[in-house]
Amino acid sequence: MGKNLKEAMKMLEDSQRRTEEENGKKLLSGDIPGPLQGSGQDMVSILQLVQNLMHGDEDEEPQSARIQNIGEQGHIALLGHSLGAYISTLNKEKLRKLTTRILSDTTLWLCRIFRYENGCAYFHEEEREGLAKICRLAIHSRYEDFVVDGFNVLYNKKPVIYLSAAARPGLGQYLCNQLGLPFPCLSRVPCNTMFGSQHQMDVALLEKLIKDDIERGKLPLLLVANAGTAAVGHTDKIGRLKELCEQYGIWLHVEGVNLATLALGYVSSSVLAATKCDSMTLTPGPWLGLPAVPAVTLYKHDDPALTLVAGLTSNKPADKLRALPLWLSLQYLGLDGIVERIKHACQLSQRLQESLKKVNHIKILVEDELSSPVVVFRFFQELPGSDPVCKAVPAPNMAPSAVGRERHSCDALNRWLGEQLKQLVPASGLTVMDLEAEGVCVRFSPLMTAAVLGTQGEDVDQLVACIQSRLPVLTCTLQLREEFKQEVTGTAGLLHVDDPNWPGIGVVRYEHANDDKNSLKLDPEGEKIHTGLLKKLNELESDLTFKMGPEYKSMKSCIYIGMARDDIDVSELVETIAVTAREIEENSRLLENMTEVVRKGIQEAQVQLQKANEERLLEEGVLRQIPVVGSVLNWFSPVQPSQKGRTFNLTAGSLESTEHTYVYKVQDTGVTPPQTPSGTRTKQRLPGQKPFKRSLRGSDALSETSSVSHIEDLEKMEHLSGGLEQEALEANSPEQHPGAPTPHEADQTGAFQNRAQGPEDDCPQMRKPGSRELRFAQPVNSHL
Repeated sequence: MGKNLKEAMKMLEDSQRRTEEENGKKLLSGDIPGPLQGSGQDMVSILQLVQNLMHGDEDEEPQSARIQNIGEQGHIALLGHSLGAYISTLNKEKLRKLTTRILSDTTLWLCRIFRYENGCAYFHEEEREGLAKICRLAIHSRYEDFVVDGFNVLYNKKPVIYLSAAARPGLGQYLCNQLGLPFPCLSRVPCNTMFGSQHQMDVALLEKLIKDDIERGKLPLLLVANAGTAAVGHTDKIGRLKELCEQYGIWLHVEGVNLATLALGYVSSSVLAATKCDSMTLTPGPWLGLPAVPAVTLYKHDDPALTLVAGLTSNKPADKLRALPLWLSLQYLGLDGIVERIKHACQLSQRLQESLKKVNHIKILVEDELSSPVVVFRFFQELPGSDPVCKAVPAPNMAPSAVGRERHSCDALNRWLGEQLKQLVPASGLTVMDLEAEGVCVRFSPLMTAAVLGTQGEDVDQLVACIQSRLPVLTCTLQLREEFKQEVTGTAGLLHVDDPNWPGIGVVRYEHANDDKNSLKLDPEGEKIHTGLLKKLNELESDLTFKMGPEYKSMKSCIYIGMARDDIDVSELVETIAVTAREIEENSRLLENMTEVVRKGIQEAQVQLQKANEERLLEEGVLRQIPVVGSVLNWFSPVQPSQKGRTFNLTAGSLESTEHTYVYKVQDTGVTPPQTPSGTRTKQRLPGQKPFKRSLRGSDALSETSSVSHIEDLEKMEHLSGGLEQEALEANSPEQHPGAPTPHEADQTGAFQNRAQGPEDDCPQMRKPGSRELRFAQPVNSHL
């Protein structure tokens, strides 16, 4: 019995264990996503999933390219990543030899191409990573006890890293985060202000900063110079900086896009001096149009132990295999292919620079950098009789507020120009940037974009043509801005809004009766008026674009008027906005009050009619209300029937009796409705002429093929309107006797008297036009 009991308990435990395992599998399979459930997916399904994730829904963005045009050299670079994974499966000895060969060949080729003799190479994915490793190497070289004492050595003598004010943003913060240094270890060197380029490092001021740091007990460690700044492509005086670094024992590191020109036959002296620096960072990927290719930092150092500690060298084969994509791509391109791509990019920039010099109202900011492959330009205009507008340096006699307003205004126009050019010529690879001194500019850097986008000389010519086609719009808009502001300021009910980010003619807001000017909160009534105003303006089908949005630094709605593509009549535009907004406000107010007015009128009419019924009962007596007796009494002594009712004028809001209407058969409220708001003048247009356009007569805008009949029609319309105005002036002239009518009035008076001599019953029932009335007539049964 005991044996059977043990077997039963064992069976029960096994069953319970199987149940728990099945529940655990169900719970685990429920937490794992779908593709991992079951026995796995086949390769076709996995590749299909990757394709769907890469391309997504093609219907969403049919205009955009799914993948960039990488070419054969790009496929070679991508193949290098797959080959690296296969090569990593080799045995250790073969893998060591192969990776050493790849690393040494690539390092030698790059040093020879870019004229950096006897250098070593470090390949990295992040462009700034190489500089961080160089900083570690400089710290280990200058602080011999850093490995043992660590931070204590740095605390006793703080290192200083010098960066130019024109360096790329975030570089200093990245270095401090990677090295564990406080921000006071960074020293920002200003650029030139008096002599030389405003984007070059001030060498004299740098030397003063170095001397001050030495006196304070600090250690000048490293200097980062630019061979082509990130913004405008200027090159520092690297030769002079190298002499200064050798004097004070500072490590000199150079980076920038202009380093690519070292591969060409002719190199400027400022860039050629970079070959004598201690280290430099190259980015051959965008220069040559190679995707997924690492950046390279070339450096010179004799101690392999320190480079190993700094992380610039590694014994891991996987780190050496980073150079494999570049190793394959350089062999595919060859020296001629590399030089041809860099030379082509430089020729594109020179071609654009020479073309822009012939275009008016375009200022090139790097005219002194003839060898720079970066072109930076912006729009400016010099108005007659005033200071140049949109220039980098403001006039000394201008107020700061005026300078800031013009600066923001020109920045908005240049931002609009840059966005337009990017859409019209996408192969140009333009970028819009905001410089501290010059403002918003447009940058063309073919070394970073031409190889990837396939930019050709025809694209540069198309870019220049697009710039020339947009210049009339910019100049016209800039000229009309001040006129628009003055017109809006002088128009009652309109408020001009200064929005520095809007590139159009201007921004205007209509101030309704209940508008709280001091409040910045959302105004529902104003939003409703501006919505209707926007709809009315868009229905005019003019060349202007209108948008509605929140006011600058406020939540109130306003109307944004876009760029002017022709000579616009600003006074007509402002007048139309004011009149239309006023009409919308009055109509909206009438509709809002309509329900309450009608309700009160009906209640008052009910009370008056009830009172009239009671008075009629008292006048007629009780006997006339008895059915049989009342009929006999009315037969012997009939009562004169009188129909009394009430009429309600919606325009005047008054309740009147209808007795006058039934007696004289004429309905007259006695109240003149308010006139519909209209402009002070009505402009006559030519057939087919769009709104807000100035008259073409007397201007150069009238072409030789224009129809002469259009001008004749305009003259007839102006003559007719002038005749009507002359008659109105004569009618209201105080010199004429008040009782003496004009011949025209005499004819009208005689005709009216002839019509008025007929019988009174033949007069038709008339109602004054424009009046709005509700009539409440009194029925026979004395009910409303």
